[in-house]
Amino acid sequence: MIGGSVGVAVSPNDGADCDELLKKADMALYRAKADGKGAFHFFEQAMDEALQARRALELDLRLALAEGQFELHYQPLYSLGADKVMGCEALLRWRHPARGMVSPADFIPLAEEIGLINALGEWVLREACREAAGWPSHVRLAVNLSPAQFRDRHLVTTVVSALAASSLAAQRLELEITESVLLQDTAGNMSILHDLKALGVRISMDDFGTGYSSLSYLRSFPFDKIKIDQTFVRDILDDADALAIIKAVLDLGASLGITTTAEGVESAEQLDELRRQGCGEIQGYFISRPKPAAEIAAMLGVVVRSGDKAPVFTFSHGGKEGPAAQRWEDEGVLNQPASRQGAQ
Repeated sequence: MIGGSVGVAVSPNDGADCDELLKKADMALYRAKADGKGAFHFFEQAMDEALQARRALELDLRLALAEGQFELHYQPLYSLGADKVMGCEALLRWRHPARGMVSPADFIPLAEEIGLINALGEWVLREACREAAGWPSHVRLAVNLSPAQFRDRHLVTTVVSALAASSLAAQRLELEITESVLLQDTAGNMSILHDLKALGVRISMDDFGTGYSSLSYLRSFPFDKIKIDQTFVRDILDDADALAIIKAVLDLGASLGITTTAEGVESAEQLDELRRQGCGEIQGYFISRPKPAAEIAAMLGVVVRSGDKAPVFTFSHGGKEGPAAQRWEDEGVLNQPASRQGAQ
């Protein structure tokens, strides 16, 4: 069966000539396709406004990397066994000179769509490795990889180069992927993962428990870590099913020798329950919101004393902070609809 979608523009309200009508009908067709198969949609002025806004954001995005508008913030990963921070996840932030802080949910998909994600991802990897090289040696660095980056067959070479340039040990780098990487070009992407693993780099499965979350992934590749999605952690105190799922994943990880991290921990009660269930590592606002590199270094106790030839590392755990003014989806917290500002 052949289906179709239709976009409609009507003269004279939507345009006086063929080119204008075709352009606006195409916008309506794009919206119809987004609504699902077999749909139709009439042109609306808001579509043109949305397209213009997207084009403006695209132009700004192309300039941002060249002009150094991006920065990295880091969110600690706290070991419940060692009772200290054992890693930090790098999170990309865009500080636009006019727009202010732009949500990753707005610019990351756009970067993937227009082909900037590889250049942006390489910058993140190199900058994060450079900054993490100054942390205490027991603190690992976690960096997210987009599925689009796996289409670049030079990904492994990029990782090798970033490690070499920063002198960061491969064992301290942890690359986080989602299951979508394994759903696309499975054989090719699996080969890349094995090559990365051979370097000594750790591989983590992010957002486990969402999507398909096929157990076959855990059989087909030796993951070092699985991260339990925040949606289960949020309901752990009130939903017996959420607790049961978390316990099952924790037991699975323990049986396979895989570290398990719970994302989105925001209260002492959630932490205590996760500890009772045997969770090894947590991430979330209860420990710390994401911080700029300098603040993370201070939190980790990185000190350079006058006259010393090299940094002297100590460790200090920062106290719990109040709520952040800005929350993004990639920080391991759920945005509330009423306060959502366009945004992981």
